[in-house]
Amino acid sequence: MLWIRWLVLLLCWGASSGEQQAEEEDEARTQLDFGFVPSAIYDTHAYYEPGSISILFHMVHAFLYVVQPNPFPKDLIVRVIQQNMGGIKMEEWRKWIHYEAGFLLCTSIGIVFVVLTPIIATCFCMCRCCDNCGGEMHQRQRKNADCHRGFFTASLIATTIFIILGVFVAYAANHNISSQIRNTRRLINTNMRDLKTFANNTPAQIEYLTAQYTTAKNKVMSDLDNIGPLLGGRIHIHLEKEVVPALDGALRLAGAKIENAIKAMRETKEALENVSSSLEILQEGIGKLQASLSEERASLSNTLSDPACTNGAVSPTCNTIRSTLPQLGINADYSKLPNVGHALANINTVLRIDLSNIVQRGYASFNDTPKLVKEQTRNIVTVKGMLDKIGAEINGFSKMFPVEASLANFTNFLNERHRSIEAFYPQIDQMDFYRWIACVAVLCTIVLILAFNILGLLCGSCGYDKQATPTTRGCLSNTGGNLLMAGVGFSFIFSWALMAIVTTLFAVSGNTEKLICEPLANRQLFKIIDTPFLVHPEKKNFLPGMLFQNPNIDLTLGSVYRECYENNGLYHALQLETMFNINSFLNRTVYNKDLAKLFESVKVDLKDITLLEQAGRDNLMNFANSGIGQIDYAAFLSEVNKGVTLVDLLSFCADLEDQADQLPRGALENALKGHASSIRTIHREQVVLLEQAMSTLSQSIKLLQKTSDDLPVKVTNILSAIDAAEFLIVHNASFVVKQETKNFMQSLEGYFKQYTGWVKSSLTSEVAQCKPISNMVDSMEIVGCSFIVDSVNTFWFGLGGCCILLIPSIIFSIKLAKYYRRMDTEDVFEDGQENWN
Repeated sequence: MLWIRWLVLLLCWGASSGEQQAEEEDEARTQLDFGFVPSAIYDTHAYYEPGSISILFHMVHAFLYVVQPNPFPKDLIVRVIQQNMGGIKMEEWRKWIHYEAGFLLCTSIGIVFVVLTPIIATCFCMCRCCDNCGGEMHQRQRKNADCHRGFFTASLIATTIFIILGVFVAYAANHNISSQIRNTRRLINTNMRDLKTFANNTPAQIEYLTAQYTTAKNKVMSDLDNIGPLLGGRIHIHLEKEVVPALDGALRLAGAKIENAIKAMRETKEALENVSSSLEILQEGIGKLQASLSEERASLSNTLSDPACTNGAVSPTCNTIRSTLPQLGINADYSKLPNVGHALANINTVLRIDLSNIVQRGYASFNDTPKLVKEQTRNIVTVKGMLDKIGAEINGFSKMFPVEASLANFTNFLNERHRSIEAFYPQIDQMDFYRWIACVAVLCTIVLILAFNILGLLCGSCGYDKQATPTTRGCLSNTGGNLLMAGVGFSFIFSWALMAIVTTLFAVSGNTEKLICEPLANRQLFKIIDTPFLVHPEKKNFLPGMLFQNPNIDLTLGSVYRECYENNGLYHALQLETMFNINSFLNRTVYNKDLAKLFESVKVDLKDITLLEQAGRDNLMNFANSGIGQIDYAAFLSEVNKGVTLVDLLSFCADLEDQADQLPRGALENALKGHASSIRTIHREQVVLLEQAMSTLSQSIKLLQKTSDDLPVKVTNILSAIDAAEFLIVHNASFVVKQETKNFMQSLEGYFKQYTGWVKSSLTSEVAQCKPISNMVDSMEIVGCSFIVDSVNTFWFGLGGCCILLIPSIIFSIKLAKYYRRMDTEDVFEDGQENWN
């Protein structure tokens, strides 16, 4: 049978195409829930917003950018470090000088200021002692003297105001340092707490990782304990797609299920019984009916022989009735129809065998695949001891490294360092207090000069008298002039020292800002440290060489900072997988060769599955050969299609009564009506029963004919499909079993892969989160640059502005004092008129 071979090929193709679907199902296998790794909450918020003083900081940054607009000399610094400051070439010196040109120029100006100011002051004093440089106490007459005095007064006032602003700027920076030093304690405390949290939480996180191996192990053990329903169920589902249709074919006699097949057999038996009983009723009833009709026909003929029918008026009616008497006879002859007893006996024999039970045993044999798999994989349960051993190895391995002890020591070290730092706080406060006093003292020198300038302006302006001559000026005006000259003197005394302080702070903190703080803010400093072969020509990377004595590891300070800034795990940030690859360890331990070998030893054989026993096959064949196909359905249908009688008896009775009504009233009329009543009784008592039997016979014959038309072919096809399905199971199920077993073992392996993948992901982002390390770097930047360097830069910026403005202050004070001081001599005119306007 060629179509069976094609069916087998089709089933094999379905098995191979099911592989891809099985793989897709494996991908959608149960995802294990390992929970959440205990997370650490860190307190440090390494962010600083300076507030209103940020305006001053921006001004200083803008000034430094003007002084030093060149980009950060990363390559130059790298070359200098690589040469160990020993053999720096002249070209590199030139580049460095070019980079520092702005600072060198400003520093040179400051040094010139510091050097020349005392010299100029000495020369100025000596010059004035010789009555030069404005030292002569004589004021010459000028017409625009008031205009000059007003200009010098306004200029000195403006200069004084700007100097006051410079003092305020410097004082604000000085006060900001003290305020931020107090905030430094908060940063230190939160960073220490975060480091302790890091040290305390890490052992618990590692323990949680190792403990979650139990989740994967328990899932594997659960699947192994249910290997029958799981693996057997997969095999069963895969085969069911091809085997069940063949089994359904055996049941598709009247439907798609076994109840329909049994119903078809029972309906066939019932139809045969109906045919047999109806045939007996018809054969017996036809004889009785024929006798009754013959008797009634003879009686009616005798009645029509009455002399009354010879009457001329009645004779035509009687003749008409007499002509219809031959119609009172039977039409069908059932005596010649064949007996169906033999077919009925065969069907009864078929029904004695329980086909439903036989087919259900076939289903049970197929559905018992999970049980069969479980029986054939009993040795796989020995994997439990192996998994327990693996779990013990993982726990033992985690105990090999003294992580908890090391972190405990680290915590103790942090506590000791914290106590040492806290013990140093009073000294820091004292040193800051002395620094604050020193800065205030420096500013007080400026304030002293400002005091002389302001008092001189007030006394001179209030005591000035336009009518007084230079030699007759009042005491208040003279005092104002002397105060202004005192301010000049103190300016000469302190300005060079103040400029020395400004120059020193500018050179140090300005370069610190440009060479350390700015590169640290934009991470250019990390790039210098991370430059390959920076400290040694044979050591590629500095950080791994210092930490792991392996400079070839591709680990940089910038990458560590980025990973820690994103709060990833220390294992990933320091690339500890290069020192110890946890994935390799877990792959070797969690799913080792012994476990893989044990899984590969699983063998399942489905050759004992029988879908339909021989008794069932014989039962189906007996049903097909029961004899219902040999029944002469044409003869039966020919007879049942005929009427029971030649004429409808009820119509005959009605016509007889109508014709009797046409006769004169009398004995003949009554006799004819009596015959009509007798015929109706025959119809009611005999014909109706025969018609019912004929209807039953007709329906049963048609049902049998419909059933018998293609019964042998259907049974043969069902048996052929079952043979093909059993051929698939016996000869091709090995591929299905192998593939499903492979998929099942891959699902078990997938649980371990989920565990190892989860461990890797957790080590990357959840275990030993190193945010405290980046917070420490950011805190150091905030304290060193934002708290201190920016404030120091703002201090020298304000103080330097004051020093520069002391130069015009000196000039304007000297010029203005000439208009306020009392002169020794004055210009005398011959005409006696004096004009000082």
